[in-house]
Amino acid sequence: MAFKSVPQKFNASIKEVTIGTGVSAVTLGGENVLPLYGFDAPIKNPPAVGIEFSDLGPNRELPKIAEFYAGAETITDIAKRACEKSGAAFVSLVLEGADPNGKNKSIEDCTALCKEVADAVTLPLVIQGCKNVEKDGKLFEKIAEALQGKNVVLLSAREENHKAVAVAAVMAYGQKIGAESSVDINLAKQLNVLISQLGVTAGNTVMNLGSAAAGYGFEYVASTMDRVKSAALAQNDTMLQMPVITPVGGEAWSVKEAIVSEEDFPEWGPVEERGINMEIATAAADIASGSNAVILRHPASVAVISKLVSELV
Repeated sequence: MAFKSVPQKFNASIKEVTIGTGVSAVTLGGENVLPLYGFDAPIKNPPAVGIEFSDLGPNRELPKIAEFYAGAETITDIAKRACEKSGAAFVSLVLEGADPNGKNKSIEDCTALCKEVADAVTLPLVIQGCKNVEKDGKLFEKIAEALQGKNVVLLSAREENHKAVAVAAVMAYGQKIGAESSVDINLAKQLNVLISQLGVTAGNTVMNLGSAAAGYGFEYVASTMDRVKSAALAQNDTMLQMPVITPVGGEAWSVKEAIVSEEDFPEWGPVEERGINMEIATAAADIASGSNAVILRHPASVAVISKLVSELV
């Protein structure tokens, strides 16, 4: 008997969230099929790929990174280079230097830098904090005000600071926010409920469900994303229908395979190639699991994942 494909149809869909402005704006979400199930129904907005850079500058000890950013000395120059050469659909500035346990850059300096970058880039902008909840809450309030009209994503708002971030970013200044949880569907839903109770709609919120490098407990990430997408589509759970955006770079480039020297493990090959491979494997797994956007660090990874998405969707 000939095989007959029976499309899996859902009446619900993932909400659309648009970031950026003008012709370069990117819309995430909108699909009513499971991740990459383009054979069941057209995927309205394919997964987007972004490239990140730190306010401390790129790691120029990696030859290909150094070559890519050669001549780009300021963070604004780096941002422009990322827009022009990487092939990414959006860019992401990581305010690593704001960490009170590190450089502890002032809120004023960080806000001024974000304004410079936002004015210089030609692609939508996602801003990641320093992972200090208190500092990020204060930072995002000021950044949201300074970047009015840019329609940026402030990634991420956590349960501890979501009120300040949501009210400032969305209600006062018209930005988008990322609801960050720790690889747990219940925590993700709870945070979305809290944010929605402030009057923030699904069209202004993306979810950062958390990630892990491939091979480092990634099964928890895959199962969480699967449960989130299934609840959103099959059960029409409106509190889980926001698109998912996943920062990959920080996870992929922090594991042993991506940082130990070639002298210590010569059989593993060059450090940079290992890091690129780890980032590609993790990003591909995130997209297959349900991410509507991934944020990568290396331009070589961006090129591979962008090509993968274009050929699969």
